[in-house]
Amino acid sequence: MREILIKAPLALAALTMAVSGAPAHADTLIDNVNGITLDREGELIRFTGLVFDDDGTVTQLLERRDDRPKDVDYKLDAKGKTMIPGMIDAHGHIMGIGFQALTLDLSQTTSLEEAQAAIADYAERFSNRPWIIGRGWNQEKWGLGRFPTAEEIDAVVSDRPVLLGRVDGHAAWANSKAMEIASITGKTPDPEGGRIERANGKPTGIFIDSAEELVGRFVPPPRPVDRDLAFEKAQEILLAQGVTAMADMGTTMEDWQSYRRAGDRGALKLRIMSYAAGIDAMIAIGGPGPTPWLYDDRLRLNGVKLYLDGALGSRGAWLKQPYADAPNEKGLQFLEDTQLLNMMSRASMDDFQLAVHAIGDRANQQVLDGLAEMIETFGKDRRWRIEHAQILDTTDLPRLAEYGAIASMQPVHQTSDRTMAERRLGPDRLKGAYAWRSVLESGAKLAFGSDAPVESANPFIGISVAMTREDANGEPFGGWQPSERISREQALAAFTIDAAWAGYAEGRFGSLTPGHRADFLLIDEDITLAPPSLIRSIQPSETWIGGERVWQSGNSSEE
Repeated sequence: MREILIKAPLALAALTMAVSGAPAHADTLIDNVNGITLDREGELIRFTGLVFDDDGTVTQLLERRDDRPKDVDYKLDAKGKTMIPGMIDAHGHIMGIGFQALTLDLSQTTSLEEAQAAIADYAERFSNRPWIIGRGWNQEKWGLGRFPTAEEIDAVVSDRPVLLGRVDGHAAWANSKAMEIASITGKTPDPEGGRIERANGKPTGIFIDSAEELVGRFVPPPRPVDRDLAFEKAQEILLAQGVTAMADMGTTMEDWQSYRRAGDRGALKLRIMSYAAGIDAMIAIGGPGPTPWLYDDRLRLNGVKLYLDGALGSRGAWLKQPYADAPNEKGLQFLEDTQLLNMMSRASMDDFQLAVHAIGDRANQQVLDGLAEMIETFGKDRRWRIEHAQILDTTDLPRLAEYGAIASMQPVHQTSDRTMAERRLGPDRLKGAYAWRSVLESGAKLAFGSDAPVESANPFIGISVAMTREDANGEPFGGWQPSERISREQALAAFTIDAAWAGYAEGRFGSLTPGHRADFLLIDEDITLAPPSLIRSIQPSETWIGGERVWQSGNSSEE
């Protein structure tokens, strides 16, 4: 690992003076810190004191030898803790995080039997709920070798409908009662962009991608009060993990209204870069174009999220060649080329940013083919986003930079998916899988997130994985396809300045250089020196957003 560069001390003075011709009035000084931040070029700056004004904007970075301002209203001694910028998650699902925390969570189960026990326990504890809903199951983690069945839920709950989302959100598991309510029979056709799993012509209880809605539409929708509670829970989880901003992928109008209600009552702390759930939601929320930044840079509709395929775990990712472990399947294509181009054009003509979900190599080729046409009309400088970009044909990699595309990727997917990806793809197609270094070397931008609640939102796990390509047990030793590891500063940039740039937030947050919002974490470890195994276990002691302490270890209430 190469030594992190530290910019010359003169850079601090230059950055401070860049905000205004004379020193600004300072209201708060956080002193005695081991301060670490990146500038816009990704170079590391160290400081020992930070000053921010009444608006929660950084005005000065101080070195040890600098005189401290005398006219501050407040002063806090950080007692040598490390200060770093708040982490930005470039791809997550905020309401999904909240609802998973409030419903049945199967993400920690390691076997079908554990899942059945959890379902039975939940049904007993919440006997008044007409539906049992939840998510997080993963047949690969269970070592099941197949999808679970409706009968395996019926064995523990048969009198009430049950609908449980897979960990990746691209499949649902229903019991017989739920299928009965939804009138699902062997004659029910597969919807476009989805698949009903069948055995001997009969539905097994597994619904892939768009087929999920065949049952899901019968689940009573959450009330506004339920949504507000889910958002409150999600925000609490994210702030505790050091996430101060998130790109919300797939915002519905109902989600947006929850965010606005939180903002109106002063309860919106997290910064949200929103991407609408499809063209209709984009128009309903944004109207003629992206919204302005609202609530002191805490909420903005940037663009629209489009889907091209499903996920690898449910064999919904669209591949160029058949799955190695299912020779008759290539995954699911959600949009025809003409449909995709129409949607991309509709969004781009009103300056909405495109964020396109593509996991399989064929889906990634399709979005790149679409971008080749888009740049003829709209140019390259539109910050086109490809969400996940998990499996790329190596011949397509150079096209990312050529078209000005951002690869919005999630490091922890690599460790979670490694053995499954080997089975799904076989050895010959792994070269372009989770290829972070190759993306950077192509000249393309890289932004990191978690895809929470699919994975933990903890950004420090993501940084550790990006540096090592090893899981929590240090496996495989030396990393999976270690040539795709990236440096410590590249990983930190992907969770801060580059994630901000990907969400049109550069100059607002993502760095602690003057002019940016005072969004920062206080941690015990020096992230520039700590080994990856220690970085993985970092827990913030304090989380600040806009100069306000919004979370403190040992006290989850806001101050």
